[in-house]
Amino acid sequence: MNLTLADILAAQNTIAGIAADTPLVPSPFMSVRCGQEFLLKLEIAQPIGAFKLRGAVNAIANLAEDVAGVTCCSTGNHGRGVAFAAAQRGMRAVVCMSSMVPKAKVDGIRALGAEVHIAGTSQDDAQSESLRLCETEGLAEISPFDDPFVIAGQGTIGLELLSARPDLEAILVPLSGGGLAGGIALAAKTIRPDIRVIGISMDRGAAMHESIRAGHPVEVTEVESLADSLGGGIGMKNRLSFSLCRDHLDETVLVSEEEIYAAMQTLYYEDRIVAEGGSVVGLAAMLAGKLPSFSGPVATVVTGRNLDMSVFTRIVNGEDVTLGNTVVRGKTYGA
Repeated sequence: MNLTLADILAAQNTIAGIAADTPLVPSPFMSVRCGQEFLLKLEIAQPIGAFKLRGAVNAIANLAEDVAGVTCCSTGNHGRGVAFAAAQRGMRAVVCMSSMVPKAKVDGIRALGAEVHIAGTSQDDAQSESLRLCETEGLAEISPFDDPFVIAGQGTIGLELLSARPDLEAILVPLSGGGLAGGIALAAKTIRPDIRVIGISMDRGAAMHESIRAGHPVEVTEVESLADSLGGGIGMKNRLSFSLCRDHLDETVLVSEEEIYAAMQTLYYEDRIVAEGGSVVGLAAMLAGKLPSFSGPVATVVTGRNLDMSVFTRIVNGEDVTLGNTVVRGKTYGA
């Protein structure tokens, strides 16, 4: 299936009234650091606290009436979106997750009425369990990033950004499996071919970044990260999101755990916003001087707020955070 702007416009109509048209607000502090107006697209204002609701609602709305239920693999927010959207249709939902996913995200999905299956230690293990459920129980799989309706749903963010600010020079998008980045880039570049869309990920286990560099999907080792929502592979048989990101992203940028830590502190202290590590990679890249200079307004997508608050408390207090065998050294904000 070749996705077009028409698919994204159709998704916008489908999700209206369920997924929110979220606020786009300026960050005075980041505007000074950027040298241009710096805007935050607050997907944390979605009913589930993350952008994933858009794609899940669109995908589930387009399923046949006789589907027995849905399943997916998720690092957290996609599962919340699928659980919420399935509940809206009175449909069974089973979310498959690896043991790497923080408990807070698992509990949040169960609270929305979905079943949770914990399978293995990687996103690939969770994906295998989701496929097993499709085969043995007749459930329909909702891919977190490689489904045309999911991508079209996420692409509605691009429509909203350019509707609110047609003068944007660039959009900074957290990059994982590529459903968000690919959808936004397709929408934005179709409307404004000259706009720059930059995908940003963590520097450990960045599957889409490495795949674009290689010219084809590659496997990566999944590790614990402050940006846990960006973890996992893109699928060796990727159908859609890889080519969308390869063809429409202007570049991809990687940020370190220390840079993510600093950006989470910055967003909290300067803009009073609580957000996941995966949500702040656009700020992290800007603060670390890893982006080109801009001559016009820049927006980044603050993708979600469903994080482990005990970890977040340590970060805002400047304490060390342990991620598997890695320790991210704490630093008091402003010190």
